[in-house]
Amino acid sequence: MSKSLKRVTRALSEAGLDIAPVEVGQATTAEMAAALVGCEVDQIAKSIIFAGQNSGAAILFVTAGGAQVDGARAGALAGEPLGKADAALIRAQTGFAIGGVSPVGHLTPPRAFFDRRLLDFDEVWAAAGTPRHVFAAPPGELLRISGAQLADFTK
Repeated sequence: MSKSLKRVTRALSEAGLDIAPVEVGQATTAEMAAALVGCEVDQIAKSIIFAGQNSGAAILFVTAGGAQVDGARAGALAGEPLGKADAALIRAQTGFAIGGVSPVGHLTPPRAFFDRRLLDFDEVWAAAGTPRHVFAAPPGELLRISGAQLADFTK
């Protein structure tokens, strides 16, 4: 088991959740992930990382799979302009590689925002630290354990 997957599994357990990540194969889009787990695309909780242009910090937006983050709205929430986070920043601050960024289990927990759309479902699926592993959770629990702020930031 990879270090990243172990961190996510530990974070879930420490939060009091009896959830085991599952290996489903690699998905490069929310649509592919939804097909692999058999859910609606908006039940995929995407972890999108931006770089704060003033702070240099990774800022996490957990959004429904079919939604796009609106840069202006996201920047207003973050309180600074946002730019693209490169792989090195993402790896250094979260401990995850692009494609496997989980909403939980970060090396350094980022400021995070959570898409209200995800609360429309009984269950959502999120990356579990690798591009091949995911876990299912009630969205309210995912919001709680991610430390994210519920917000409107999508197009």
